[in-house]
Amino acid sequence: MKKKSNLHPTIFVIFGGTGDLNKRKLAPALYNLYTEGYMPEKYSIIGTGRTSFTDKKYQEEILNSVNQFSRNGKVKKEQWAEFEPNVHYCSVDISEEKTFENLKKEIEKYQKEFEEKTQVVFYLAVAPNFFPLIAECLKKYKLTEDEDNCRIVIEKPFGHDLETAKELNQLLSRIFTEKQIYRIDHYLGKETVQNMMAFRFANSLFEPLWNRNHIEHVQISVTEQLGVGDRGGYYEGAGALRDMIQNHLLQLLCLVGMETPINYDADEIRHRKVEVLKAMRPFKPEEISTNAVRGQYSKGWVEGKEVPSYRTEKGVDKNSNTETFAAVKFFIDNWRWQGVPFYLRTGKRLNQTSSIITIQFKDVPHHIFSAGATETWTQNRLIISIQPEMSIRLQVQAKRPGLKMVLNPVDMVFDYKGTYDTDTPEAYETLLLDVMNGDQTLFMRGDQVEAAWELVMPIINTWESKKSLNFPNYPADSWGPEEAEALIARDGFHWFTLPLKDKE
Repeated sequence: MKKKSNLHPTIFVIFGGTGDLNKRKLAPALYNLYTEGYMPEKYSIIGTGRTSFTDKKYQEEILNSVNQFSRNGKVKKEQWAEFEPNVHYCSVDISEEKTFENLKKEIEKYQKEFEEKTQVVFYLAVAPNFFPLIAECLKKYKLTEDEDNCRIVIEKPFGHDLETAKELNQLLSRIFTEKQIYRIDHYLGKETVQNMMAFRFANSLFEPLWNRNHIEHVQISVTEQLGVGDRGGYYEGAGALRDMIQNHLLQLLCLVGMETPINYDADEIRHRKVEVLKAMRPFKPEEISTNAVRGQYSKGWVEGKEVPSYRTEKGVDKNSNTETFAAVKFFIDNWRWQGVPFYLRTGKRLNQTSSIITIQFKDVPHHIFSAGATETWTQNRLIISIQPEMSIRLQVQAKRPGLKMVLNPVDMVFDYKGTYDTDTPEAYETLLLDVMNGDQTLFMRGDQVEAAWELVMPIINTWESKKSLNFPNYPADSWGPEEAEALIARDGFHWFTLPLKDKE
């Protein structure tokens, strides 16, 4: 294990400490940060919940979670023996305001033990309707007054629509400053997503090409083989557009479309992202039918198993109008991107689980080779794969070995597994460390959240006001509704998918 980091003493309070997010992601991430030497020398992790647990019982629960979900497998006894005493439990019922007094006493106890300035991180791993209650109680019990050493982390969704997003931002801004608020989107913590910044701005090769003069179109696809599973109740109030495009996919679009920042400063980078969202062409109601497609999956077969339709999933209305697939064509109206379409696609029960960004370059202006030599001709593409593999591919044309001039597309590949021996950290490890370091670069700012909602609200309002008459309109294990293919085919393009070998 590496030596301890130079972080200030930290108290990490997890609301929803007995919940699924903490068990699967947060607790394993914090433990992995400890084993890699990134936790402070003095720290305390306090899980909260309504259940009555002793510290010992809670430590056993966390041990089971880490053993099951950590990327490093089961814990080593000597490491767990050092980590375990820093894990504690405090019974807090969010609906019972007076129980926050228990939390305050617990925090003050560790602050006194650490005997130096201590930063406190409040992580809200709970349902969004509890965000206001928790924030107000933290303020009432004077747990938010130290602006330099108090931070709050909230999970998406950041509001249900533009109006509720504004309400949430206004509430949080009454209690916290913007520098204290960390709106976490785990997609931005993924290694390949972060590498996009390095790829774009640490290399001079692509900057002259990164504009409308050389790029024909951009595709961003985040697809899932799984259905909604046990999340049917939540998904009914969300849908694919809210759940994925409003946040994850628009964040990826911002990374592709942003202008070069002056420096690697959190606010500077977030300024550039907001500029992209504000430059995006708003939708008029009459334009939505030709620029946006929705779908809902029917029953089918996936990997030899029969799977149910969305409308028969647990917690779903049998006549549901909720989309499980969405594809939208966006434009960024500025000098760099004028006229270049950005196609975003996401859905459940599709043929693959994958997240890929494809930048297709314009064709060569003149073909000098014969038709026979270019039967498999494809335009140059830059493919950034976030999952299942982590790679960046540049597709170019090259001559096939032999006596004749025959061209074939070949990939120049940067593959994480083939290049580096070290394990890739989980997204939450990166983001939790950034929270403790006070680095907001990978976190969404309030105006960015509102700009994203403002962009998608015309589509949401139109879809909710007009019931789809053809749901369900795509079978499980397909690539979505036929209308999605038509959306991109009308412009002379097709959706790019990973080769079958990458699906394994």
